[in-house]
Amino acid sequence: MTIDNRIQVVLIDDDPHLRQALGQTLDLAGLKILPLAEAKGLAAQLERDWPGVVVSDIRMPGMDGLELLSELHAQDPELPVLLITGHGDVPLAVQAMRAGAYDFLEKPFASDALLDSVRRALALRRLVLDNRSLRLALSDRNELSARLVGQSPSMLRLREQIGALAATRADVLILGETGAGKEVVARALHDLSARRNGPFVAINAGALAESVVESELFGHEPGAFTGAQKRRIGKFEFANGGTLFLDEIESMSLDVQVKLLRLLQERVVERLGGNQLIPLDIRIIAATKEDLRQSADQGRFRADLYYRLNVAPLRIPPLRERGEDALVLFQHFADEASARHGLPPHELQPGQRALLLRHTWPGNVRELQNAAERFALGLELALDNDTPDGGRTSVEVISGGLSEQVENFEKSLIAAELARSHSSVRSVAEALGIPRKTLHDKLRKHGLSFAHTDDLD
Repeated sequence: MTIDNRIQVVLIDDDPHLRQALGQTLDLAGLKILPLAEAKGLAAQLERDWPGVVVSDIRMPGMDGLELLSELHAQDPELPVLLITGHGDVPLAVQAMRAGAYDFLEKPFASDALLDSVRRALALRRLVLDNRSLRLALSDRNELSARLVGQSPSMLRLREQIGALAATRADVLILGETGAGKEVVARALHDLSARRNGPFVAINAGALAESVVESELFGHEPGAFTGAQKRRIGKFEFANGGTLFLDEIESMSLDVQVKLLRLLQERVVERLGGNQLIPLDIRIIAATKEDLRQSADQGRFRADLYYRLNVAPLRIPPLRERGEDALVLFQHFADEASARHGLPPHELQPGQRALLLRHTWPGNVRELQNAAERFALGLELALDNDTPDGGRTSVEVISGGLSEQVENFEKSLIAAELARSHSSVRSVAEALGIPRKTLHDKLRKHGLSFAHTDDLD
């Protein structure tokens, strides 16, 4: 049992008369208190971010105030603990202050002295928790930016949606093409949620044989079918207390979809061959590369399951819609690969940046990551399916007539420089070796714009 967060002061004193008098003082000042006769077991009842303070006598039978201070600060060193001392215990109180006590009051003390100390301690506690919350939010934001690299509007919006949904208990449906990073998004939702310490179980429904899919997902009892010699815990049950990521949900049979719908609605699972309903505390994150609404209209996916899953949809934009993110991602993966292989990092040349921006990335981030790996190894930067005949395009081979080729290359080259971390149009012009007026003219000509607005002249 944990102490309610509405409690502002835990007051501990083995003297019932003093405990009642001090409690009355705090209560009349409008503070919510919890009076206790002993300190033993208090630390186990306080969550780390409990928003109150502790007031305790030092000399008590069983656990004394100094032992309590040590136990509480082992759990949260920033929790304010005020100690009450008797006459002659001042050296002990000084020892307590050195050990981290917030304040000490020597008996007898005025009521105003107690209230003043408690109020200052509560104000400090609020400040500590506000800063702690801010640090956590910044940490989560930085972690999310490191996982989902890119500054395109669609990626900024996706990270914002993930941050908002992660803190909720809602099931999520992730929509995205093959290779777009659906599992990365699912794991981010889990790791930024209150379930982060629970299991994250990922399963690809499309990779499961139809004969074993129910056993894999729901588990089975001995004798449930031929060959079922002992009990098997299914993936849903194994993920209890955490998150289950179910990829390619569109490949599930209609029979399995019925069972999944029941699980989502009732939060229970029944093993094959069993009669026991097992309660689940679980978050389901499903993912698909298909239009489930269209599949439902065609009878290939249950409409009721689609509407149950579509409460909190997240769409991952394909790489071809993310503009200059391709350059940032490519360099990110290339640098990672270089470090992994113990090789010096390679810098993308203007022609290579132009090629990356021209490519349509049919394999999305997965394809880009493979290309970055080859680049880090010093192999040719060659990409598939960019030419009209579906062949291979490299830095040296660009399709189109001479005029069109020059126009496309110029646009790609300027776009590549705009995507780099330039602080002004002046720095872009200098990198390209052209006057700023010429750059402005070419930006208008090609329909390009500069992200920064601090220096447009």
